[in-house]
Formats: sequence, structure tokens, C-alpha cells
Amino acid sequence: MARIAFIGGTGPEGTGLAMRFAKSGNAVFIGSRSEERAAETVAKLLEQAPAAEVYGGFNVEGAEKADFIFVTVPADAHHDTLSGLAEAIGDKIVIDVVVPMVFDKDGPRAISVEAGSAAEEAHALLPKAKVVSGFHHLDASLLQRIDKPMQGDVIICADHKGAKKKVMSLAEEIEYVRALDGGGLANSRYTEQLTVLLLQINRIYKARSGIRIVGV
Repeated sequence: MARIAFIGGTGPEGTGLAMRFAKSGNAVFIGSRSEERAAETVAKLLEQAPAAEVYGGFNVEGAEKADFIFVTVPADAHHDTLSGLAEAIGDKIVIDVVVPMVFDKDGPRAISVEAGSAAEEAHALLPKAKVVSGFHHLDASLLQRIDKPMQGDVIICADHKGAKKKVMSLAEEIEYVRALDGGGLANSRYTEQLTVLLLQINRIYKARSGIRIVGV
């Protein structure tokens, strides 16, 4: 059993991933800037998985207590949130799920990040942490339907091989999900941007698409 914290865990993606990992027997902490919102999300998780070990509170509490820290904040809160948590996170494994993007009249649009990607920005802000990029392509709504298997591939990018291996094993605790090694952290910019394309496809086809890499 791992202790997993979700920084900004009250949003759809954080909630969905937390549900899946709680279902697989891990201790989950829902972090937020608001204790009230964290408590609401904890209650939602326990409705779906009454026997789960789920806690909630401020982001910093989760960062201090967890073995794995998922960053699932909105893109515009990414920099400031991580800057404020650097000391609490220290040298832990951080999984960045953030996609730098905005929505306009034409739908989702990727935005540039000076560091190259959200994950690379996290690496710059958290110099001691083992930063891993992944889980971008799992649909938030489907993640929350924990009575149904979650299908798709998760591409994991990281420079730290040990951390990458651990996160790939963690990903495959989600039923029917396969983890694939996507190389170094610099490749995270491609996986983040691919998410924007999938959202555009979803918008056009009124679908909930994911990815499956064939031939591997």
C-alpha cells in the first residue's frame, strides 16, 4: 500500500485518479487550498468506495505525508502552488499531470511554457524531487466510474529511472491500464500537447477518447 497525495485533488482528474488508487488499496490524501472542498471530495470518494482509506486537508499536509505526490492543479496555478510546496515535497516522487492549455471559442488550445512543459517547470521549481510526467490521457469522467475497467495506455516520462519504474507499477494498479516508458522528462511536452489534441477530438466527435499504442 502506498500513501498518495493529490495536490489540487478536488478537480475532476485528481478526484478520478484518487478514486482508482483508493479502490486498489492505497491510502489517498485529497489536498486543496480549502479544507471544506477537500472534505467534500473525500465524502464523494467514500460514497464510491466506502472501505477506502481516504483523508483530506491542505495541500501542504499531503505533500508532507505522502510517498507519491500527484500534481493536478489548474495550469494557471501550477507555478505558484509548487513554489510554495518545495520544502514540504523535498526529494519525494512527484507525478505532474498538468497540461498547459486554455479554452477559447475554438476549444482547447495549448499554451507555451518557458521551461518546455509543465513537468519540466516542476523539475525547475522542485530541484530535490524526482519529477515524473504521466496520466494525461485518462479521461476524468471515465476515471470516476470505478465500477468499470479503465482502458488505455499511460505514457510515463522521467529522467530518474527508479522513480519512473515505481510510477509505471503504480499506473498498472488501475485495472486494464498499461504503462509505457516515454523516455526522458523532456518528452513530457509532447504528451502534454497530445492531451489537447485528444480533447479537440472529443469535442468534434462528442467522445471520451484515450490512447493505445500498438506494436509494443
